[in-house]
Amino acid sequence: MSHLTDYSRDLLARALCGRLPALPTAVYAALGTGGTATGLTGEPTGTGYARQRAVFNGTGAQSNAESLRFVFTAAAGTLTHLGLFDAASGGNPLSVAPLAQPVSMTGPGTVTLAPDGLSVLPD
Repeated sequence: MSHLTDYSRDLLARALCGRLPALPTAVYAALGTGGTATGLTGEPTGTGYARQRAVFNGTGAQSNAESLRFVFTAAAGTLTHLGLFDAASGGNPLSVAPLAQPVSMTGPGTVTLAPDGLSVLPD
């Protein structure tokens, strides 16, 4: 995952210029049906789904330290993208990228990303 959103690019530009923006204190992973430079689109609602807090490790390239489990109580359609946000709901989009394989949620179930299954790479 290396597609920074417009918000993240602005945040980094201000940091590089010494303007000290408030950096995220937590990062949450989200699933959706699409993504653009402004963030994730089509995040499920009304399906029991919730964003998952992601804890990262590594130097340089970052990867998730623990499994991320998205639980669904109802169908959510075909999920094609994963996004990172600075809040459990709402908040600012940090990064978005397509999933390696789309996931079709036709009913209740769980989508799991194994440890090291999500990588954040420098652009």
